[in-house]
Amino acid sequence: MKTVSKTDGKNASFNSSIGYLKKVDSAWFRTAVYTAFALIAFAANSVLCRLALWEAAIDAASFTTIRLVSGALVLLLLAGTTGRNNIRKQRGNWTSAFMLFLYAVTFSFAYISLNTGTGALILFGSVQATMIIFAVCKGERLRLWGCLGLLGALAGLTYLVFPGLEAPSPSGAALMAVAGISWGIYSLRGRGSVSPVAITTNNFLRSTPFVVLISLIFFQNLHITFPGAFFAALSGGLTSAIGYVIWYAALRDHSATSAALVQLLVPALAALGGVVFLSEQLTVRLLLASAIIIGGVALALMHGEHSVRARSAK
Repeated sequence: MKTVSKTDGKNASFNSSIGYLKKVDSAWFRTAVYTAFALIAFAANSVLCRLALWEAAIDAASFTTIRLVSGALVLLLLAGTTGRNNIRKQRGNWTSAFMLFLYAVTFSFAYISLNTGTGALILFGSVQATMIIFAVCKGERLRLWGCLGLLGALAGLTYLVFPGLEAPSPSGAALMAVAGISWGIYSLRGRGSVSPVAITTNNFLRSTPFVVLISLIFFQNLHITFPGAFFAALSGGLTSAIGYVIWYAALRDHSATSAALVQLLVPALAALGGVVFLSEQLTVRLLLASAIIIGGVALALMHGEHSVRARSAK
């Protein structure tokens, strides 16, 4: 009978711990990369929507229709490279598809009557409320530093958009609140998805009857120019379709709270995108607000990093 020395036992335990840490760190890095790409895609959506709707290059219903239909087509092509069997197995569901549609259509119509700052504050305030209320109901808790980080990030967001804040139209504010709630629910339903490509493809496909219906309802307002259609297709095929697939992949390793928190970075990214692509002015306010938001989100995530890592390692 072979005996195992205490030294051998310690070495085995040490090697096991090293292997566990490597697994956790690689999962954490993957989640960080996926999350960063998704947030950039979300910010790009805001820039593209602003380019199309604010220049009156397309009507809101047509923008939504082209956005979701082009997204479905791109995802079908992507699914062809990853295996169509996954599409048949991972059917998605009508609830998620309707939430996707509801977010997209209310987002487009809200920006007809809201400026960027007011819209961003209502949208992401609604997303935060939806996802954090869900997290609290499920037993997730923010510690003191996490609460302070969240409040700091929200203060930075308010400071960022404050110069453009004005009394919003009731209809625009209500539509943007619905957009935020819908996106929060859509994100929550994506946590733990086994095949992000398959599920997102089916959600986009199932959303097409809704957008066709909304286009028919608003047919009398039809207005499409080539730039407007191009921005809508780019928003749908790239920053929505691909962005949402990667977001669903990132959500597998996020808690509901951390998924809500990181999205506070999107308004700052969108504002920076406006500087780069829309020739908007780079101001001290933008730089300072971005630093406050990033610092607040980082502080809030630090306390919950162990829970994300623990799930990633399973």
